[in-house]
Amino acid sequence: MNNFFLICFATGLVLSLVSFAGGFVHLHIGKLHLGHAGGHSHGAEHNSGNSPGHKSGVSAVNAFTVLAFVAWFGGAGYLLSRETSLPAAVVWLLAAMCGLAGAGLLWAALFKVLLPRERVLDTADTEMTGVVARVSDGIRGGEGIGEIIFSQTGARRASAARSEDGIAIERGAEVVVMRYERGVAYVRRWDELTR
Repeated sequence: MNNFFLICFATGLVLSLVSFAGGFVHLHIGKLHLGHAGGHSHGAEHNSGNSPGHKSGVSAVNAFTVLAFVAWFGGAGYLLSRETSLPAAVVWLLAAMCGLAGAGLLWAALFKVLLPRERVLDTADTEMTGVVARVSDGIRGGEGIGEIIFSQTGARRASAARSEDGIAIERGAEVVVMRYERGVAYVRRWDELTR
């Protein structure tokens, strides 16, 4: 019985680590491909139907929670069977309860903390045309390049910028992005557009 629990713990732990690492990199092990596929949440756009208001697109019973259950079940079962003199049925019951607790903790971390803050970006969220910005590094006339700072998707961002009409724009001026090509924003003064 000790060996069974130890195998469960090792399998759950190793597969959890491989699954976790696969979320950050794309692993190729023979014909097996892990990472960057399936299970990605799509915010409020998908409703898996697991519960009312649950819109994560990922089931509560998924690879992460099943592997957490197996690891916690195996670890608790091994420790209980090795360090106590409880009957086998009690060890199995307590190990299963520990496995459910471990899976529940992971589920809570995923669905109550991480996934509610996740959302899918729309192309409109990163559209540069029409963005109001401030010149942080003056733009020289002609083909001169400067820099603008602006807020987008809740973050402060910067971009290389050129004057659309070729007129120099001093630092601190408020500008509007007219078009964005090859990493350069072509801007015009805000006050020119509001005349």
